[in-house]
Amino acid sequence: MIHKNMDVWKLSMDLVTNVYEITSKYPTEERYGLAQQMRRAAVSIPSNIAEGAARKSSKEFIQFLHISLGSLSELETQLEISKRLGFIRKDSIPDLNNLNRIRQMLQGLIRFKQT
Repeated sequence: MIHKNMDVWKLSMDLVTNVYEITSKYPTEERYGLAQQMRRAAVSIPSNIAEGAARKSSKEFIQFLHISLGSLSELETQLEISKRLGFIRKDSIPDLNNLNRIRQMLQGLIRFKQT
């Protein structure tokens, strides 16, 4: 359970909670569309960190960290789409600094594991 001690995992878990809170207010017709995609992308971030941390090799861990990065980018795009469609206000979007911080932490962890 080493992943539970990782700051990047903790931050990404907070992000999941935030995304669920935001998407719970989406129009009914979007609950199984964009909102569902956003939730899956958000959940994928800490899930892949945890799965990768449980693997035996650094190479496998790095692969899962890259998947987390992809999910983070997917979520950022979906947040922008939501904003453009008027489903969320700019002030209700998860703190972009946290998104960037998660990205930087994932990239740093990848670099560290590659050495």
